[in-house]
Amino acid sequence: MQSVVKWSQGLKLHGISIGTSHRRNFVYPTTRPCCVASSKPHQITNLDQTCSDSLPTFNQSANVPLVEALKTAATEQVACFHFPGHNRGKAAPTSLSSLIGSGPFNHDLPELPELDDLFSPQGPILEAQSLASELFGAHNTWFLVNGSTCGVHAAIMATCNPGDILILPRNSHLSATSGMVLTGAIPKYIMPDYNPHWDVAGGVSVLEVQRAIQEVERDGSKVGAVLVTTPTYHGICTNLEDIVKICHSLGIPVIADEAHGAHFRFNKAFPRSALEQGADLSVQSTHKVLSSLTQSSMLHLSGNLVDPERVSRCLQLLQSSSPSYLLLSSLDAARAQLSDNKGMFDQSLGLALEARKRIQEIPGIDLLDLSVFRLNFCDIDPLRITVGTSRLGLSGHVADDILYECYKIVPELVGTCSLTFAFNLGTRILDVERLILGLNHLSDNFFHKNSKILCSESDGSIQPFERSQMVSTPRDAFFAKKRRVRIKDSIGEICGELICTYPPGIPLLIPGEVITEDALTYLLNAQKQGALVSGASDTALSSVIVCDQ
Repeated sequence: MQSVVKWSQGLKLHGISIGTSHRRNFVYPTTRPCCVASSKPHQITNLDQTCSDSLPTFNQSANVPLVEALKTAATEQVACFHFPGHNRGKAAPTSLSSLIGSGPFNHDLPELPELDDLFSPQGPILEAQSLASELFGAHNTWFLVNGSTCGVHAAIMATCNPGDILILPRNSHLSATSGMVLTGAIPKYIMPDYNPHWDVAGGVSVLEVQRAIQEVERDGSKVGAVLVTTPTYHGICTNLEDIVKICHSLGIPVIADEAHGAHFRFNKAFPRSALEQGADLSVQSTHKVLSSLTQSSMLHLSGNLVDPERVSRCLQLLQSSSPSYLLLSSLDAARAQLSDNKGMFDQSLGLALEARKRIQEIPGIDLLDLSVFRLNFCDIDPLRITVGTSRLGLSGHVADDILYECYKIVPELVGTCSLTFAFNLGTRILDVERLILGLNHLSDNFFHKNSKILCSESDGSIQPFERSQMVSTPRDAFFAKKRRVRIKDSIGEICGELICTYPPGIPLLIPGEVITEDALTYLLNAQKQGALVSGASDTALSSVIVCDQ
Protein backbone atom coordinates (compact mmCIF):
# COMPACT_ATOMS: atom_id res chain seq x y z
CA MET A 1 0.00 0.00 0.00
CA GLN A 2 2.91 2.34 0.70
CA SER A 3 4.14 1.88 -2.85
CA VAL A 4 0.71 2.94 -4.17
CA VAL A 5 0.68 6.05 -2.00
CA LYS A 6 4.20 6.90 -3.14
CA TRP A 7 3.21 6.34 -6.76
CA SER A 8 0.11 8.52 -6.35
CA GLN A 9 2.26 11.27 -4.85
CA GLY A 10 4.49 10.98 -7.90
CA LEU A 11 1.48 11.58 -10.10
CA LYS A 12 0.62 14.70 -8.11
CA LEU A 13 4.12 16.02 -8.75
CA HIS A 14 3.26 15.84 -12.43
CA GLY A 15 0.08 17.84 -11.88
CA ILE A 16 -2.19 14.80 -11.78
CA SER A 17 -4.66 14.10 -9.02
CA ILE A 18 -6.28 10.75 -8.37
CA GLY A 19 -9.72 10.67 -6.87
CA THR A 20 -13.42 10.71 -7.57
CA SER A 21 -15.35 13.02 -9.84
CA HIS A 22 -18.96 13.76 -10.62
CA ARG A 23 -18.49 13.93 -14.40
CA ARG A 24 -20.49 10.75 -14.86
CA ASN A 25 -23.28 9.30 -12.79
CA PHE A 26 -23.43 5.54 -12.58
CA VAL A 27 -24.31 2.72 -10.26
CA TYR A 28 -21.69 0.07 -9.54
CA PRO A 29 -22.89 -3.51 -9.97
CA THR A 30 -21.54 -4.49 -6.56
CA THR A 31 -20.37 -2.79 -3.42
CA ARG A 32 -16.81 -1.81 -4.05
CA PRO A 33 -13.94 -0.48 -1.95
CA CYS A 34 -12.63 3.07 -2.09
CA CYS A 35 -11.02 4.08 -5.37
CA VAL A 36 -7.56 3.92 -3.78
CA ALA A 37 -6.17 0.88 -5.53
CA SER A 38 -4.60 -2.07 -3.82
CA SER A 39 -2.53 -3.09 -6.83
CA LYS A 40 1.17 -2.36 -7.05
CA PRO A 41 2.27 -0.10 -9.90
CA HIS A 42 4.05 -1.76 -12.78
CA GLN A 43 7.15 -0.15 -14.21
CA ILE A 44 7.38 -0.05 -17.97
CA THR A 45 10.75 -1.24 -19.22
CA ASN A 46 12.47 -2.64 -22.30
CA LEU A 47 11.80 0.39 -24.50
CA ASP A 48 15.12 0.12 -26.28
CA GLN A 49 13.82 -2.28 -28.94
CA THR A 50 13.08 0.06 -31.83
CA CYS A 51 12.33 -0.05 -35.53
CA SER A 52 13.83 3.33 -36.42
CA ASP A 53 15.89 1.80 -39.22
CA SER A 54 12.73 0.54 -40.88
CA LEU A 55 11.30 3.79 -42.17
CA PRO A 56 11.26 4.50 -45.90
CA THR A 57 13.85 7.08 -46.94
CA PHE A 58 12.27 10.44 -47.65
CA ASN A 59 14.25 13.28 -49.22
CA GLN A 60 12.08 16.05 -47.79
CA SER A 61 13.60 18.93 -45.91
CA ALA A 62 11.98 20.68 -42.99
CA ASN A 63 10.03 22.74 -45.52
CA VAL A 64 6.58 23.76 -44.27
CA PRO A 65 5.27 26.04 -47.03
CA LEU A 66 1.78 26.57 -45.70
CA VAL A 67 2.92 27.07 -42.11
CA GLU A 68 5.48 29.64 -43.26
CA ALA A 69 2.93 31.45 -45.42
CA LEU A 70 0.50 31.65 -42.50
CA LYS A 71 3.27 32.88 -40.18
CA THR A 72 4.27 35.62 -42.61
CA ALA A 73 0.69 36.75 -43.20
CA ALA A 74 -0.13 36.84 -39.48
CA THR A 75 2.88 38.97 -38.54
CA GLU A 76 2.28 41.68 -41.13
CA GLN A 77 1.16 44.99 -39.65
CA VAL A 78 -1.96 45.66 -41.71
CA ALA A 79 -5.11 47.70 -41.35
CA CYS A 80 -7.49 44.76 -41.30
CA PHE A 81 -10.84 45.25 -43.04
CA HIS A 82 -11.51 41.59 -43.81
CA PHE A 83 -13.18 38.66 -42.11
CA PRO A 84 -13.32 37.03 -39.56
CA GLY A 85 -14.89 39.54 -37.22
CA HIS A 86 -12.50 39.02 -34.34
CA ASN A 87 -10.04 41.00 -36.52
CA ARG A 88 -6.89 38.97 -35.98
CA GLY A 89 -7.68 38.56 -32.31
CA LYS A 90 -8.33 42.20 -31.45
CA ALA A 91 -12.00 41.42 -30.74
CA ALA A 92 -11.58 37.83 -29.62
CA PRO A 93 -14.09 36.68 -26.98
CA THR A 94 -12.23 36.88 -23.68
CA SER A 95 -13.81 33.69 -22.36
CA LEU A 96 -11.99 31.78 -25.12
CA SER A 97 -8.85 33.88 -25.54
CA SER A 98 -8.17 33.61 -21.81
CA LEU A 99 -8.30 29.83 -22.25
CA ILE A 100 -6.27 29.33 -25.44
CA GLY A 101 -4.45 32.62 -25.79
CA SER A 102 -4.39 35.04 -28.70
CA GLY A 103 -2.25 32.93 -31.05
CA PRO A 104 -5.06 30.93 -32.65
CA PHE A 105 -7.00 34.13 -33.34
CA ASN A 106 -3.95 35.92 -34.80
CA HIS A 107 -3.51 33.06 -37.25
CA ASP A 108 -7.18 32.50 -38.03
CA LEU A 109 -7.05 34.17 -41.43
CA PRO A 110 -9.36 34.00 -44.46
CA GLU A 111 -8.52 33.16 -48.10
CA LEU A 112 -5.88 35.85 -48.60
CA PRO A 113 -4.03 35.69 -51.94
CA GLU A 114 -0.72 34.89 -50.22
CA LEU A 115 -2.31 31.89 -48.47
CA ASP A 116 -3.47 30.26 -51.72
CA ASP A 117 -6.85 28.83 -52.74
CA LEU A 118 -7.77 25.33 -51.51
CA PHE A 119 -9.89 24.63 -54.61
CA SER A 120 -7.43 25.99 -57.17
CA PRO A 121 -4.06 25.78 -55.45
CA GLN A 122 -1.04 27.36 -57.12
CA GLY A 123 1.12 28.39 -54.17
CA PRO A 124 1.79 27.10 -50.64
CA ILE A 125 -1.24 24.77 -50.54
CA LEU A 126 -0.18 23.14 -53.82
CA GLU A 127 3.37 22.74 -52.52
CA ALA A 128 2.19 21.36 -49.17
CA GLN A 129 -0.12 18.84 -50.82
CA SER A 130 2.63 17.76 -53.21
CA LEU A 131 5.00 17.16 -50.30
CA ALA A 132 2.28 15.12 -48.58
CA SER A 133 1.62 12.98 -51.66
CA GLU A 134 5.34 12.22 -51.91
CA LEU A 135 5.57 11.27 -48.23
CA PHE A 136 2.47 9.08 -48.19
CA GLY A 137 3.23 7.39 -51.53
CA ALA A 138 0.30 8.85 -53.50
CA HIS A 139 -0.04 10.32 -56.96
CA ASN A 140 -2.33 13.07 -55.67
CA THR A 141 -3.20 14.27 -52.17
CA TRP A 142 -5.95 16.64 -51.10
CA PHE A 143 -6.14 18.37 -47.72
CA LEU A 144 -9.52 18.04 -46.01
CA VAL A 145 -10.99 20.46 -43.47
CA ASN A 146 -14.30 18.62 -43.11
CA GLY A 147 -12.73 15.47 -41.71
CA SER A 148 -12.51 12.00 -43.20
CA THR A 149 -16.30 12.06 -43.53
CA CYS A 150 -15.81 14.53 -46.35
CA GLY A 151 -13.12 12.30 -47.86
CA VAL A 152 -15.41 9.26 -47.89
CA HIS A 153 -18.16 11.34 -49.49
CA ALA A 154 -15.78 12.57 -52.19
CA ALA A 155 -14.40 9.08 -52.84
CA ILE A 156 -17.88 7.66 -53.39
CA MET A 157 -18.95 10.62 -55.55
CA ALA A 158 -15.80 10.30 -57.66
CA THR A 159 -16.36 6.61 -58.41
CA CYS A 160 -20.12 5.99 -58.35
CA ASN A 161 -22.80 7.43 -60.59
CA PRO A 162 -26.48 7.37 -59.58
CA GLY A 163 -27.68 3.77 -59.71
CA ASP A 164 -24.19 2.24 -59.50
CA ILE A 165 -23.59 -0.43 -56.89
CA LEU A 166 -21.24 0.30 -54.02
CA ILE A 167 -19.98 -2.90 -52.39
CA LEU A 168 -19.08 -2.27 -48.76
CA PRO A 169 -19.06 -3.90 -45.32
CA ARG A 170 -22.20 -3.51 -43.25
CA ASN A 171 -20.05 -2.14 -40.41
CA SER A 172 -18.85 0.79 -42.52
CA HIS A 173 -18.82 4.25 -40.97
CA LEU A 174 -21.99 6.34 -41.23
CA SER A 175 -20.20 8.61 -43.73
CA ALA A 176 -20.51 5.82 -46.31
CA THR A 177 -24.29 5.82 -45.88
CA SER A 178 -24.53 9.59 -46.21
CA GLY A 179 -22.23 9.35 -49.24
CA MET A 180 -24.76 7.07 -50.90
CA VAL A 181 -27.51 9.55 -50.09
CA LEU A 182 -25.49 12.24 -51.87
CA THR A 183 -24.64 10.14 -54.93
CA GLY A 184 -27.61 7.85 -55.38
CA ALA A 185 -25.34 4.81 -55.25
CA ILE A 186 -26.98 1.55 -54.19
CA PRO A 187 -25.36 -0.49 -51.39
CA LYS A 188 -24.42 -4.13 -51.71
CA TYR A 189 -23.49 -5.08 -48.17
CA ILE A 190 -20.93 -7.65 -47.12
CA MET A 191 -21.24 -9.03 -43.62
CA PRO A 192 -18.01 -8.71 -41.64
CA ASP A 193 -16.66 -11.43 -39.42
CA TYR A 194 -18.17 -10.97 -35.97
CA ASN A 195 -17.28 -12.27 -32.51
CA PRO A 196 -20.30 -12.23 -30.14
CA HIS A 197 -18.17 -12.74 -27.03
CA TRP A 198 -16.40 -9.46 -27.74
CA ASP A 199 -19.30 -7.84 -29.60
CA VAL A 200 -16.70 -6.70 -32.13
CA ALA A 201 -16.83 -6.87 -35.92
CA GLY A 202 -13.65 -7.48 -37.88
CA GLY A 203 -12.91 -7.14 -41.56
CA VAL A 204 -14.28 -8.82 -44.67
CA SER A 205 -12.97 -11.75 -46.69
CA VAL A 206 -11.73 -11.73 -50.26
CA LEU A 207 -14.26 -14.44 -51.12
CA GLU A 208 -17.16 -12.31 -49.84
CA VAL A 209 -16.06 -9.41 -52.05
CA GLN A 210 -15.69 -11.71 -55.05
CA ARG A 211 -19.12 -13.25 -54.42
CA ALA A 212 -20.72 -9.80 -54.16
CA ILE A 213 -19.19 -8.69 -57.46
CA GLN A 214 -20.46 -11.84 -59.19
CA GLU A 215 -23.99 -11.33 -57.82
CA VAL A 216 -24.06 -7.74 -59.07
CA GLU A 217 -22.87 -8.86 -62.51
CA ARG A 218 -25.56 -11.55 -62.68
CA ASP A 219 -28.16 -8.91 -61.93
CA GLY A 220 -26.90 -6.84 -64.85
CA SER A 221 -25.88 -3.93 -62.64
CA LYS A 222 -22.61 -1.99 -62.57
CA VAL A 223 -20.21 -1.92 -59.63
CA GLY A 224 -19.03 1.65 -59.16
CA ALA A 225 -16.51 0.85 -56.43
CA VAL A 226 -15.64 -1.45 -53.56
CA LEU A 227 -15.16 0.26 -50.20
CA VAL A 228 -13.21 -1.48 -47.44
CA THR A 229 -12.73 -0.26 -43.87
CA THR A 230 -9.17 -1.11 -42.94
CA PRO A 231 -8.14 -0.89 -40.21
CA THR A 232 -11.33 -1.01 -38.19
CA TYR A 233 -11.72 1.09 -35.05
CA HIS A 234 -10.21 -1.85 -33.15
CA GLY A 235 -7.20 -2.00 -35.49
CA ILE A 236 -8.22 -5.11 -37.47
CA CYS A 237 -6.79 -5.05 -41.00
CA THR A 238 -8.38 -6.72 -44.02
CA ASN A 239 -6.25 -8.39 -46.68
CA LEU A 240 -6.67 -5.50 -49.08
CA GLU A 241 -4.06 -6.53 -51.62
CA ASP A 242 -5.99 -9.62 -52.79
CA ILE A 243 -9.24 -7.63 -52.94
CA VAL A 244 -7.48 -5.02 -55.07
CA LYS A 245 -6.20 -7.68 -57.50
CA ILE A 246 -9.73 -9.01 -58.07
CA CYS A 247 -11.26 -5.56 -58.45
CA HIS A 248 -8.57 -4.19 -60.73
CA SER A 249 -8.86 -7.20 -63.03
CA LEU A 250 -12.43 -6.03 -63.63
CA GLY A 251 -11.66 -2.31 -63.75
CA ILE A 252 -13.31 -1.64 -60.38
CA PRO A 253 -11.68 1.00 -58.15
CA VAL A 254 -11.08 0.27 -54.47
CA ILE A 255 -11.72 2.86 -51.76
CA ALA A 256 -10.00 2.36 -48.41
CA ASP A 257 -11.56 4.00 -45.39
CA GLU A 258 -8.17 4.16 -43.66
CA ALA A 259 -9.19 6.78 -41.12
CA HIS A 260 -7.39 4.90 -38.34
CA GLY A 261 -4.28 3.98 -40.33
CA ALA A 262 -2.56 7.23 -41.36
CA HIS A 263 0.56 6.12 -39.47
CA PHE A 264 1.00 2.72 -41.12
CA ARG A 265 3.63 3.78 -43.68
CA PHE A 266 6.06 5.01 -41.05
CA ASN A 267 7.27 1.91 -39.23
CA LYS A 268 7.76 -1.66 -40.41
CA ALA A 269 6.12 -2.92 -37.23
CA PHE A 270 2.86 -1.44 -38.51
CA PRO A 271 0.60 -3.09 -41.10
CA ARG A 272 1.07 -2.08 -44.72
CA SER A 273 -0.82 1.00 -45.78
CA ALA A 274 -3.77 0.85 -48.20
CA LEU A 275 -1.78 2.59 -50.95
CA GLU A 276 1.05 0.09 -50.54
CA GLN A 277 -1.53 -2.64 -51.16
CA GLY A 278 -2.82 -0.97 -54.32
CA ALA A 279 -5.91 0.96 -53.19
CA ASP A 280 -7.05 3.65 -55.61
CA LEU A 281 -8.34 6.06 -52.98
CA SER A 282 -7.38 6.19 -49.31
CA VAL A 283 -9.07 8.42 -46.75
CA GLN A 284 -6.92 9.06 -43.68
CA SER A 285 -7.70 10.93 -40.47
CA THR A 286 -4.36 12.67 -40.01
CA HIS A 287 -5.63 13.95 -36.67
CA LYS A 288 -6.18 10.52 -35.11
CA VAL A 289 -2.80 8.86 -34.53
CA LEU A 290 -0.79 11.59 -36.25
CA SER A 291 -0.64 15.12 -34.89
CA SER A 292 -2.75 17.49 -36.99
CA LEU A 293 -5.71 19.32 -35.50
CA THR A 294 -9.06 17.59 -35.03
CA GLN A 295 -11.21 17.65 -38.20
CA SER A 296 -8.20 17.74 -40.54
CA SER A 297 -7.64 14.76 -42.84
CA MET A 298 -6.16 13.78 -46.18
CA LEU A 299 -7.48 12.03 -49.27
CA HIS A 300 -4.88 10.16 -51.33
CA LEU A 301 -5.18 8.87 -54.90
CA SER A 302 -3.05 6.31 -56.70
CA GLY A 303 -3.31 4.58 -60.08
CA ASN A 304 -5.36 5.64 -63.10
CA LEU A 305 -8.83 4.18 -62.43
CA VAL A 306 -10.10 7.35 -60.73
CA ASP A 307 -10.07 10.76 -62.40
CA PRO A 308 -8.28 13.26 -60.11
CA GLU A 309 -10.14 16.18 -61.68
CA ARG A 310 -13.44 14.57 -60.71
CA VAL A 311 -12.17 14.19 -57.15
CA SER A 312 -11.31 17.90 -57.09
CA ARG A 313 -14.77 18.83 -58.38
CA CYS A 314 -16.40 16.67 -55.71
CA LEU A 315 -14.35 18.25 -52.95
CA GLN A 316 -15.30 21.73 -54.15
CA LEU A 317 -18.94 20.74 -53.66
CA LEU A 318 -18.35 19.14 -50.26
CA GLN A 319 -15.79 21.29 -48.47
CA SER A 320 -16.34 24.67 -46.88
CA SER A 321 -15.69 27.65 -49.14
CA SER A 322 -14.07 29.28 -46.08
CA PRO A 323 -11.54 26.63 -45.03
CA SER A 324 -9.64 27.06 -41.80
CA TYR A 325 -5.99 27.78 -42.46
CA LEU A 326 -5.20 26.60 -38.96
CA LEU A 327 -6.48 23.15 -39.96
CA LEU A 328 -4.72 23.24 -43.32
CA SER A 329 -1.44 24.35 -41.75
CA SER A 330 -1.68 21.62 -39.14
CA LEU A 331 -1.72 19.06 -41.96
CA ASP A 332 1.41 20.62 -43.43
CA ALA A 333 3.06 20.59 -40.00
CA ALA A 334 2.09 16.97 -39.29
CA ARG A 335 3.60 15.93 -42.63
CA ALA A 336 6.84 17.77 -41.84
CA GLN A 337 6.95 16.20 -38.38
CA LEU A 338 6.88 12.74 -39.96
CA SER A 339 9.57 13.51 -42.54
CA ASP A 340 11.88 15.07 -39.95
CA ASN A 341 11.76 12.27 -37.37
CA LYS A 342 12.79 8.88 -38.68
CA GLY A 343 12.13 6.87 -35.51
CA MET A 344 9.35 8.96 -34.02
CA PHE A 345 7.01 5.99 -33.44
CA ASP A 346 9.59 3.84 -31.68
CA GLN A 347 8.68 5.01 -28.18
CA SER A 348 4.93 4.74 -28.78
CA LEU A 349 5.36 1.26 -30.19
CA GLY A 350 7.58 0.19 -27.30
CA LEU A 351 5.05 1.46 -24.76
CA ALA A 352 2.18 -0.33 -26.50
CA LEU A 353 4.05 -3.63 -26.72
CA GLU A 354 5.11 -3.47 -23.08
CA ALA A 355 1.59 -2.49 -21.98
CA ARG A 356 0.14 -5.44 -23.88
CA LYS A 357 2.63 -7.74 -22.14
CA ARG A 358 1.67 -6.39 -18.70
CA ILE A 359 -2.05 -6.56 -19.39
CA GLN A 360 -1.76 -10.23 -20.36
CA GLU A 361 -0.67 -10.92 -16.77
CA ILE A 362 -3.76 -9.33 -15.17
CA PRO A 363 -6.39 -11.93 -14.11
CA GLY A 364 -9.82 -11.46 -15.66
CA ILE A 365 -8.68 -9.00 -18.34
CA ASP A 366 -8.74 -10.32 -21.89
CA LEU A 367 -6.85 -8.91 -24.87
CA LEU A 368 -8.34 -8.71 -28.34
CA ASP A 369 -6.19 -10.36 -31.02
CA LEU A 370 -6.69 -11.91 -34.43
CA SER A 371 -7.35 -15.37 -32.97
CA VAL A 372 -10.87 -14.39 -31.86
CA PHE A 373 -12.08 -14.18 -35.48
CA ARG A 374 -12.94 -16.99 -37.84
CA LEU A 375 -11.32 -15.31 -40.84
CA ASN A 376 -7.58 -15.08 -41.25
CA PHE A 377 -7.08 -11.32 -41.12
CA CYS A 378 -3.65 -10.17 -42.18
CA ASP A 379 -2.69 -7.88 -39.30
CA ILE A 380 -3.67 -5.77 -36.32
CA ASP A 381 -2.45 -2.29 -35.40
CA PRO A 382 -0.03 -2.67 -32.46
CA LEU A 383 -0.92 0.84 -31.25
CA ARG A 384 -4.54 -0.15 -30.66
CA ILE A 385 -5.16 -2.20 -27.50
CA THR A 386 -8.65 -3.55 -26.78
CA VAL A 387 -9.30 -5.21 -23.43
CA GLY A 388 -12.33 -7.36 -22.64
CA THR A 389 -14.33 -6.83 -19.46
CA SER A 390 -16.71 -9.79 -19.72
CA ARG A 391 -14.91 -12.00 -17.21
CA LEU A 392 -15.06 -9.18 -14.67
CA GLY A 393 -18.85 -9.27 -14.86
CA LEU A 394 -18.74 -5.65 -16.03
CA SER A 395 -19.94 -3.99 -19.18
CA GLY A 396 -17.45 -1.81 -20.99
CA HIS A 397 -19.44 1.27 -19.97
CA VAL A 398 -19.32 0.47 -16.26
CA ALA A 399 -15.61 -0.37 -16.46
CA ASP A 400 -15.05 2.94 -18.24
CA ASP A 401 -16.85 4.84 -15.47
CA ILE A 402 -14.76 3.17 -12.78
CA LEU A 403 -11.47 3.87 -14.56
CA TYR A 404 -12.42 7.49 -15.06
CA GLU A 405 -13.77 8.11 -11.57
CA CYS A 406 -10.85 6.42 -9.84
CA TYR A 407 -7.89 7.04 -12.14
CA LYS A 408 -8.95 9.64 -14.72
CA ILE A 409 -8.23 7.12 -17.49
CA VAL A 410 -10.04 7.96 -20.75
CA PRO A 411 -10.15 5.27 -23.48
CA GLU A 412 -10.75 6.02 -27.14
CA LEU A 413 -13.69 3.63 -27.54
CA VAL A 414 -16.12 2.06 -25.07
CA GLY A 415 -17.91 -1.09 -26.22
CA THR A 416 -20.57 -3.23 -24.62
CA CYS A 417 -17.92 -5.69 -23.39
CA SER A 418 -14.62 -3.93 -24.06
CA LEU A 419 -12.48 -0.82 -23.86
CA THR A 420 -10.11 0.31 -26.61
CA PHE A 421 -7.01 2.36 -25.84
CA ALA A 422 -5.26 4.28 -28.63
CA PHE A 423 -1.52 4.76 -28.22
CA ASN A 424 0.01 7.66 -30.13
CA LEU A 425 2.98 10.00 -30.29
CA GLY A 426 1.91 11.75 -27.11
CA THR A 427 1.54 8.62 -24.97
CA ARG A 428 3.97 8.64 -22.04
CA ILE A 429 5.24 6.05 -19.57
CA LEU A 430 3.26 7.69 -16.79
CA ASP A 431 0.03 7.19 -18.77
CA VAL A 432 0.76 3.49 -19.23
CA GLU A 433 1.62 3.01 -15.57
CA ARG A 434 -1.70 4.51 -14.62
CA LEU A 435 -3.52 2.29 -17.12
CA ILE A 436 -1.91 -0.84 -15.65
CA LEU A 437 -2.79 0.31 -12.15
CA GLY A 438 -6.41 0.94 -13.16
CA LEU A 439 -6.82 -2.44 -14.85
CA ASN A 440 -5.31 -4.16 -11.82
CA HIS A 441 -7.89 -2.34 -9.70
CA LEU A 442 -10.69 -3.74 -11.85
CA SER A 443 -9.20 -7.22 -11.57
CA ASP A 444 -8.69 -7.04 -7.79
CA ASN A 445 -12.20 -5.85 -7.08
CA PHE A 446 -14.39 -7.46 -9.72
CA PHE A 447 -12.76 -10.64 -10.97
CA HIS A 448 -13.99 -13.79 -9.23
CA LYS A 449 -14.02 -17.32 -10.54
CA ASN A 450 -17.80 -17.41 -10.27
CA SER A 451 -18.31 -14.01 -11.93
CA LYS A 452 -21.11 -13.88 -14.47
CA ILE A 453 -19.51 -13.62 -17.90
CA LEU A 454 -21.13 -10.95 -20.01
CA CYS A 455 -21.43 -11.19 -23.81
CA SER A 456 -20.96 -14.96 -23.79
CA GLU A 457 -22.01 -16.79 -26.93
CA SER A 458 -24.60 -18.71 -24.89
CA ASP A 459 -26.45 -15.64 -23.62
CA GLY A 460 -28.13 -14.93 -26.94
CA SER A 461 -25.72 -12.25 -28.14
CA ILE A 462 -26.35 -11.54 -31.82
CA GLN A 463 -24.81 -9.58 -34.62
CA PRO A 464 -27.08 -6.53 -34.79
CA PHE A 465 -27.20 -6.35 -38.59
CA GLU A 466 -26.86 -10.00 -39.51
CA ARG A 467 -30.39 -10.20 -40.92
CA SER A 468 -30.52 -6.70 -42.42
CA GLN A 469 -32.66 -6.24 -45.53
CA MET A 470 -32.47 -3.19 -47.79
CA VAL A 471 -35.76 -2.45 -49.58
CA SER A 472 -35.08 1.14 -50.58
CA THR A 473 -31.89 2.99 -51.47
CA PRO A 474 -30.52 5.30 -48.77
CA ARG A 475 -31.18 8.27 -51.06
CA ASP A 476 -34.80 7.33 -51.80
CA ALA A 477 -35.45 6.64 -48.12
CA PHE A 478 -33.86 9.93 -47.09
CA PHE A 479 -36.23 11.93 -49.32
CA ALA A 480 -39.34 9.73 -48.80
CA LYS A 481 -42.39 10.81 -46.85
CA LYS A 482 -42.10 9.72 -43.27
CA ARG A 483 -44.02 9.28 -40.06
CA ARG A 484 -43.20 8.63 -36.43
CA VAL A 485 -44.13 5.33 -34.77
CA ARG A 486 -43.63 3.92 -31.30
CA ILE A 487 -40.39 2.02 -31.03
CA LYS A 488 -42.17 -1.23 -30.14
CA ASP A 489 -44.32 -0.91 -33.27
CA SER A 490 -41.42 -0.24 -35.64
CA ILE A 491 -40.33 -3.84 -36.31
CA GLY A 492 -40.89 -4.57 -40.00
CA GLU A 493 -41.10 -0.90 -40.96
CA ILE A 494 -38.65 0.79 -43.33
CA CYS A 495 -36.25 2.94 -41.34
CA GLY A 496 -36.28 6.63 -42.17
CA GLU A 497 -33.33 7.87 -40.14
CA LEU A 498 -29.70 6.91 -39.57
CA ILE A 499 -29.12 5.81 -35.97
CA CYS A 500 -25.84 4.63 -34.51
CA THR A 501 -23.86 4.50 -31.31
CA TYR A 502 -21.07 7.05 -31.46
CA PRO A 503 -18.27 6.26 -31.32
CA PRO A 504 -17.70 4.09 -33.32
CA GLY A 505 -20.28 5.55 -35.72
CA ILE A 506 -21.41 2.28 -37.31
CA PRO A 507 -25.11 2.58 -38.21
CA LEU A 508 -27.45 0.16 -36.49
CA LEU A 509 -30.48 1.48 -38.37
CA ILE A 510 -30.05 2.80 -41.91
CA PRO A 511 -32.57 4.68 -44.07
CA GLY A 512 -34.10 2.13 -46.44
CA GLU A 513 -33.47 -0.92 -44.26
CA VAL A 514 -36.20 -2.98 -42.63
CA ILE A 515 -36.08 -2.54 -38.87
CA THR A 516 -35.43 -5.92 -37.28
CA GLU A 517 -35.97 -7.09 -33.74
CA ASP A 518 -32.27 -7.94 -33.48
CA ALA A 519 -31.11 -4.44 -34.41
CA LEU A 520 -33.68 -2.80 -32.17
CA THR A 521 -32.82 -5.00 -29.19
CA TYR A 522 -29.13 -4.32 -29.63
CA LEU A 523 -29.70 -0.56 -29.88
CA LEU A 524 -31.89 -0.38 -26.78
CA ASN A 525 -29.49 -2.55 -24.77
CA ALA A 526 -26.57 -0.36 -25.80
CA GLN A 527 -28.46 2.74 -24.71
CA LYS A 528 -29.36 1.10 -21.39
CA GLN A 529 -25.68 0.35 -20.77
CA GLY A 530 -24.75 3.99 -21.29
CA ALA A 531 -23.79 4.17 -24.98
CA LEU A 532 -24.26 7.53 -26.69
CA VAL A 533 -26.88 7.15 -29.42
CA SER A 534 -26.55 9.55 -32.35
CA GLY A 535 -28.91 10.42 -35.20
CA ALA A 536 -32.24 9.59 -33.56
CA SER A 537 -34.77 12.42 -33.66
CA ASP A 538 -36.18 11.01 -30.42
CA THR A 539 -33.16 10.84 -28.13
CA ALA A 540 -35.12 8.77 -25.59
CA LEU A 541 -35.70 6.11 -28.30
CA SER A 542 -39.35 5.79 -27.40
CA SER A 543 -40.19 6.36 -31.07
CA VAL A 544 -38.49 6.20 -34.46
CA ILE A 545 -39.00 7.78 -37.88
CA VAL A 546 -40.07 5.35 -40.62
CA CYS A 547 -40.84 5.69 -44.32
CA ASP A 548 -44.35 5.51 -45.69
CA GLN A 549 -44.82 2.28 -47.62
